[in-house]
Formats: sequence, C-alpha cells, structure tokens
Amino acid sequence: MTGSAATSETAPKTPVRERPVIPTRVGESMARPDGVAKVKGEFEYSSDLRVDGMLHGATLRSPHPHASIVSISTGEAEAMAGVYAVLTHRDVPGRKVYGMEVPDQPVLAWEKVRYQGEAVAVVAADHPETARRALEKIRVEYEVLDPLADAEDALKDSAPKLHLSGNVLRKVDVRHGDTDAEAEIVVRGEYEIGMQDQAFLGPESGLAVPDGAGGVDLYISTQWLHVDRDQLAESLDLAPEMVRLEMSGVGGAFGGREDLSMQVHACMLALATERPVRMVYDREESFFGHVHRHPAKMTCEHGATRDGKLVYVRARLLFDGGAYASSSRAVCLNAATFACGPYSVPNAHIESIMMYTNNPPCGAMRGFGAVQVCFAHESQMDRLAAELGLDPLEFRLKNALKAGDTFPFGQKVPEPAPVEELILALRSLPRPPEEPLQNRDIRRLPGGVSNVTHGEGVRRGVGYAVGYKNVGFSAGFDDYSTARIVLQVEDGEAVAEVHTAAAEVGQGLVMLKAQVARHELGVEKVRVLPADTCVGSAGSTSASRQSYVTGGAVKLGCETVRELVLERVREEFDVFEELFLRDGEIVTSGGELVVPLVEVLDAPVEKTVTYRHKPTHPVDRDGQGEAHFQFAFSAHRAVVEVDRELGLVRVVELATTQEVGKIMNPQALEGQVEGGSAQGLGLALMEEIQTKDARIVNASFTDYLLPTILDMPPVKMKFLEHPDPDSPYGLKGVGEPPTISSSPAIVAALRDATGQRLTRMPVKPEQLAGIAERPLEEPPAYGGDGRESVGRPDERGEL
Repeated sequence: MTGSAATSETAPKTPVRERPVIPTRVGESMARPDGVAKVKGEFEYSSDLRVDGMLHGATLRSPHPHASIVSISTGEAEAMAGVYAVLTHRDVPGRKVYGMEVPDQPVLAWEKVRYQGEAVAVVAADHPETARRALEKIRVEYEVLDPLADAEDALKDSAPKLHLSGNVLRKVDVRHGDTDAEAEIVVRGEYEIGMQDQAFLGPESGLAVPDGAGGVDLYISTQWLHVDRDQLAESLDLAPEMVRLEMSGVGGAFGGREDLSMQVHACMLALATERPVRMVYDREESFFGHVHRHPAKMTCEHGATRDGKLVYVRARLLFDGGAYASSSRAVCLNAATFACGPYSVPNAHIESIMMYTNNPPCGAMRGFGAVQVCFAHESQMDRLAAELGLDPLEFRLKNALKAGDTFPFGQKVPEPAPVEELILALRSLPRPPEEPLQNRDIRRLPGGVSNVTHGEGVRRGVGYAVGYKNVGFSAGFDDYSTARIVLQVEDGEAVAEVHTAAAEVGQGLVMLKAQVARHELGVEKVRVLPADTCVGSAGSTSASRQSYVTGGAVKLGCETVRELVLERVREEFDVFEELFLRDGEIVTSGGELVVPLVEVLDAPVEKTVTYRHKPTHPVDRDGQGEAHFQFAFSAHRAVVEVDRELGLVRVVELATTQEVGKIMNPQALEGQVEGGSAQGLGLALMEEIQTKDARIVNASFTDYLLPTILDMPPVKMKFLEHPDPDSPYGLKGVGEPPTISSSPAIVAALRDATGQRLTRMPVKPEQLAGIAERPLEEPPAYGGDGRESVGRPDERGEL
C-alpha cells in the first residue's frame, strides 16, 4: 500500500508529519552513566560492599617461592575469640585445583608452594584485624627449596620439574616458506622485556553470601562471570546453578581479573560459616593475588635485500609464565603469530616457548603477547633501516602488509589491512616545535619539578613503531556472547531492557549496549541490567572483543525484537510495505505514522539470542591455520627529550594513528587510546615488577613506579574507519593496539636521542646517562623531505 498506513478504506489516513531529527546513537559521544558517581566518589565498588552480620576473610600466603609443606597447624587460630573458620586444602569440598586453560593451581596449597604469596589457608573472623591476627597463629612448617627463577634455566634438562608435565608449558613453532632462506643484509638482536603489573586501582574484593540451601551468591569484580562460576562450582562441589555471580563495581582490570583470586576462598568461608564473608586485598597482597605481564627474552634475526625488501625472519621467543598456567598457552600462540609484525614476510621460522618457573604467575594483560614481540620486531626494523641507509618509515612502507598477502601463520590477510595508510597518516601529523632550553619552565624539562636539570645535555629524539593484534579469542575457541532483549511499556513510555553477562571493567560497555539498543529500537529509554550468571555467557572482557561480540549480540537481539514488533503491526494493520521503528513510532518508508510503539506493546516482546563471529581454527604443527577472525592495527610516533648526563626522560608528545573500523563513541575511543598509550609509556620507562631469587621486592605503588599526569604528554590522534564487512557496524576492537605500538616508539625515540642500543624495557636511567660527551653521527639526509631517522648507526652500523 502506498500513501496510507492501513489497507482498510475506512481507516483514517495519517498525514506525513515533520519530526525532529534525533541523532544516531551509534557514533555519538555520550555521557557515561557511571561517570559522575565515580568522579564524586559515590560509585560503589566491590570493596564497598557491606551486609549485616558479615564476616571478614583473610588469606595466609607462603613467604617462600619454592618449598615443601611439612605440616599445617590451625588450632591456635581456631581457638581465638571472634574467629569463625580456619580452612586449608583439607576443607576444599571439590576439585582442589583451578585454572582457566589448565587446572594446575591449588585452591589452597598442599605438599608444595610454587611461588611467593601462594595461598595456604584462609580465615573468617568478625573483624578484619582479628582475621589478620589469626593468620599469625597458623603454624606452617616448610622445607625450603631452591627456587627456579630463570626461564632459560627452567629449560635445561638438569632443572627440577615444577609440575608433573615438566617445565615447558607450551611450545609453538611457526614455519613459513623457506626457513633456511638467506639474505644480503642481516641484523641480529636480543631483546628483553620485564614483568609489568596491570596496576588497576581497585584491589581484589568481593562478598560471598550463602543462600541457606547449600548454594552461594557472589558479588565480585571479575572479567568473566561464567568461567569463574564453572571453576567455583567444581571446587565447591556444587551444581553450577547453585553458584550465582553478579558483577560489582570494578576498579580497572586490564587482564588481571581473568583468573580466580579470592572468589573461591570467600565462597568456601561463607558456606563453612553460613554467614556472608567479605574479602578485600590490600595493595601489597594484590601484587601476589593476580597474574602479570609475561617477561620475555627474544632473539631475532631479520634478513632483507639491498633494496629494502624483507626476505626472512627467524626468532626465538622465551616467556616466563611463572608458577601456574593461567592463560599462558594462548599468549604463547599469540606471540608466535605476531612476531613478524604487520609486514609482508615471505619466509619465517618462529619458535615460541612458555616456561613454568617459581616466579609469580603471569597471564593476560593488555596486548597479550603482541606487546613483547612488537618491541622486538620494531627494534629490528629500525636496525635494518639504519643498515640499509633508509628512512625507517619508508622501509616500513616498502614492506607493509596488504590485503591478500599471507601472514607467516598461513592465513590470508583480510580486508581491511591499511598498514600503509596508517604509516602515511602518522607521517602527516605535524611534530611539536622545538622549544629553547634556556629559561624553559622546569615542568617541561626532563626531571620536571625535581629541578635537577636546566637543559644541560638535553637532546630531542623521534621514534616510530607499528603494531597489530587479533581481536577476540582464536584457534578454534567457541567465542560467543548471549543477550536478552525486552521491549515493554512502563509509565506510558517504551523501554528497552538489555541483559548480558558481559563485564563492565571501566571501558564503557554499559554505555555501548545502551547506544546499540537506542539505535536499533528507536527508543530513548534503555535499562541495562547488571551483569550476572542468570543469562548466558558473554565470554571475557578481554582481547578487545566485547564491542564486537556482545555488541553483536545486543544488535542481533534488538533486530530480532524489532522484527517481532513489526510483524505484530503488519498482522494487526494489514500493512504489506516495509516498516520502520523510529523515535518511538512505527512508520512507513515514506515516513507516515502507522501507530505509536507503545500502542502495540500490550505485552512485552522478549528475545534471547547468541551471537558468534566467523569460526577460527587451531594451527597445525607448523603453526599454520586460520587462527584469528579480526585484526587491529596501530602506529605511534614518540618525541622525547633526554638529559644524557642524568638519564632523565621527558616524553614531549605521542602521536598515533589507529584503524578502528567504525567509531562507536568518539570520546570513549579517545580515552582508550590515551589510556593504552599511558600503559605503553609506563612499560617503556618505569613499570616493572622486580624480583630477586623469585621474590617480589617492590610490591607497592611507592616502589612500583607508574606514570602520573606529570609524565603523560599530549596524545595526538588520527583514526581511520575502514569497516570490517563481517563485524557489527563494521567496528573493530580498539583497547589493546595503543599499548602495543606506544612502548617501542618511545624506546626508538630514546635511541635517536642517545645513540644507545636499548634492547631492554623498561629503559633505566643508567642506560641513558653518562654519554653526553660522546658525539653522535648525524642521520643521513632523505631527499630533503624533512623526515629524520629513528636510529642513528654507530661505527658498526648497529643501533
């Protein structure tokens, strides 16, 4: 029917009305629903939870990184007034070990402890101080063993076996093309990266409440509700439906909340005492209570032709996974697949090895294996460029991956893959002007307000890096998200309700789900329910995947609900033309009103859907396979100033270009890029968990150094939107790439300023200091275009 909203001749004809244009919700910057409360200090985090009659839990941890447990005596602690429970491994009702990929970590240690800080016993008391004093009364007799503190030592045949399976947790070999290929120009390098902490602001915390029928409700800060629930049910010897989890406010995550920490301990104590139990780690305990970024030692050999084309890459990547597996197996694979960088490499042999040691367990952290190898491959690209006398950006442009190329792991490079465009866009961004050093505000000098330099020995450097990573889970993992959408009328207004189990950890997912629902259903009011295990799994908030997978689930659910509503209207009004749900009204393609939405919602319309991306597949024995479903690319330029006498650094500016598919929320995107770049800056210059004989020596934010607002420079950004044809709205995950390419760009700039090799991150002042008197060779001229070298070759042609 044309020109009318109904087929009946007697039905009134509704004229076309002028309607105000409501901006599209997807693509807008929107105020975050939690923003004001967080700024005002009124937001409730999991550490703020309280309930009448609750007890306080505390954990006894091993002081030794490696020891046999001879005996555990709890009698004195149990006899203390105010103590309600003291539990050890004997009290674990079900499976005594847990783990996301490999169940190898004890709920509470028995026979052996394998890292300093491993949980041995837990206590519940009526006051936190009573619980802490009770821990002092637990007597544990240890037979101290020599710790295995170095991954290279752990690989030796003579090394003690930390697990029955041995010390090698995983080994991945990637063989591509001719692994024995030769090249005219060859550079070799050894690179090392330290152990970085996620350094989230909110320590591990949660509240476990027994339900009186043998089950338990847990209110928790986590990244993956369902995998937590399933591990808890196994160890508590309960059916999964008897263990219910609900997300509480999360003070950051960055991968550090993927594994269990206090979840199982709080639940055990709650069930044992039949009282609610709250557990909150202090900052020092938090350093022992979660995984960290893997330290790595990487040996690389890159070969190229004299005209600047890569011929081969050979690399050995050795990762320290610490005492337990966590997600280390996946990190090992990721590192292997991305070790050559976003470049066309016809021949490659990559050996990636993940080891058990007695160091703290390592697992997921923003970048997930790609951070470590990006530092190595970008350092090698700069060295090759210097050896060839080429501008480092031109050298990268010559070798940039293009759609249709083949990755070294055998997968075809999909559209879009605009590596060349990213590099050109980065080069086009203007650089910050040079400032005179004399009489400059000390806040804009290396060392800042410490007032230790006034410009003596300060030199500026510029560096570049390009990185990439997969989005989502890979290698055949069944990666999906479930969403329940309800459209109903409340107080005369159409309301959409969105329910998923996807964890909001500060990245703005609640806002994004509301944006998608408004966009698809044409309603203003959207209620996003708290994430819990009463709806199907949404997977982990990691791998930059939630916008894609849970955004896709919400979009699919809303589309399905919308179609159910429109079908109801077609049947009721006998309308045969295309209908639209827009601004709370059902309209025709010509904009004619058929009926207000609220008038057809006499009963709620509800649908639960599951969304999956295209499948991935495990790699074969040569590391070949369709392992990943989406790739995100980024590039950074860093401008630094270095006082070469004192080793002090000021990052003047970071500039970055990133390919994002579709900008869903401009302000949130900028925040992700700034935050990721800040973590990259920290890794490049200051952040490292330092260990001695497998013991952490700086478990505090006093001694573990973090960038502050005084360290963070302006970040100049340019985004490319090349929609992914397979993803919702064409979007790509954006959270991890800024961390991947920022660190190596900063180190490259330090090399440019100092002439030092700088093969380890974080770079320490002593690596930069004491070289002011040694003259640097000037960079070669590159056609007078104003571009300059990232690295200046020394007398051996090496950086």
